[in-house]
Amino acid sequence: MTDTRTKILKAASALFLEGGSAALSVRAIAARAEMSTIGIYSHFKGKQGILDALYTQAAEMASAAMDVQQAGLSPRDIMMTAARNYIVLSETNEAHYRLFFGESDPGYTPSPEAQKAGFEAFGKLLEQTAFVLPQDTAPEEVRDTALTIWALMHGFFGLRNHAGADKLRVESWRGLTLDAMSNHIDALLARKD
Repeated sequence: MTDTRTKILKAASALFLEGGSAALSVRAIAARAEMSTIGIYSHFKGKQGILDALYTQAAEMASAAMDVQQAGLSPRDIMMTAARNYIVLSETNEAHYRLFFGESDPGYTPSPEAQKAGFEAFGKLLEQTAFVLPQDTAPEEVRDTALTIWALMHGFFGLRNHAGADKLRVESWRGLTLDAMSNHIDALLARKD
């Protein structure tokens, strides 16, 4: 990716964190990136192109977070490592995470290419989930279990970012999330034995 494209996407990410999807206009992104709107259009097809690029980046980050080297790791360790990686992703790339998982522009529909990247990321979660289930588990059950794991993680992230989260005085959202994942994975593994 060129430096200019990277600069544009960083500007869009920063604006998204500051004001959500409402803050993302080509003019605002151009101003933040210190370039003309024509410069934006020469690198992206307007706001849709920028959102697609951010969405695709987020999907690739999620896929990489779940791509755990399995040599020598138990199924439990594979899932817990993927969960830790995923938490780090949500903390260090918050704009991408929020855009990809729930706060996208209501008028935005990912392009087929961006959707493909999203499905590939979900495919990584399916692969990792299969390790904690019996080998003869039906594909639908693997999918449903993966969705349960996904919902568990996102539920904690949603609570962590909720307006009233500071009043809950949770010492470590990361620890709470990992404890819940650990319990869930242990329950899945108990079914496997």
